[in-house]
Amino acid sequence: MTHNTAGLTGPGRLATPIAHLDKAPPELASAGRTFQMRFTSTRRGARLARRLTADRLDAWGVPYGTDDHDAVVLIVAELTANAVLHGNVPGRDFHLRLHLRIGPGSVTVRVEVTDTRGERVPPRPGDPGPAVPAVDETGRGLLLVAALAAHWGWHPRPDGPGKTVWAEREVPAGPVGP
Repeated sequence: MTHNTAGLTGPGRLATPIAHLDKAPPELASAGRTFQMRFTSTRRGARLARRLTADRLDAWGVPYGTDDHDAVVLIVAELTANAVLHGNVPGRDFHLRLHLRIGPGSVTVRVEVTDTRGERVPPRPGDPGPAVPAVDETGRGLLLVAALAAHWGWHPRPDGPGKTVWAEREVPAGPVGP
């Protein structure tokens, strides 16, 4: 057996969340919890983002197997799949940000997925789009997001090329873990 001298973040190891990404923007600075991380723009990266989201939601008090948990995980699955399929720029990662915002009598989970492709943007919510083909298995992701989220949209990435697609889902107020 050989010893890996590369350390915890060397080749073949999962990266840990980047410390400077833990600072919430002012509009999300209300009481709550935040998780964010960069992932490779691959199917594996999207799958890992979905898995870490499921674990984080459970730790925050949105338990596995509930409708709200499953809905947020599905939103993350769709948005990260779109980042990999439509927002992929070779050699560039996508960024996932989850924020659990606790307000008086309400809890909202906000999902943000940022990619580096700014010229391929989704239609704005409510805009008429192309009809969804009856047989095609693609093109329904944002319809699912719209059905599961209270609000969703997108905006240009403020610190470089690309865009951020976001969605919010209200969940019942309950215990909030670490």
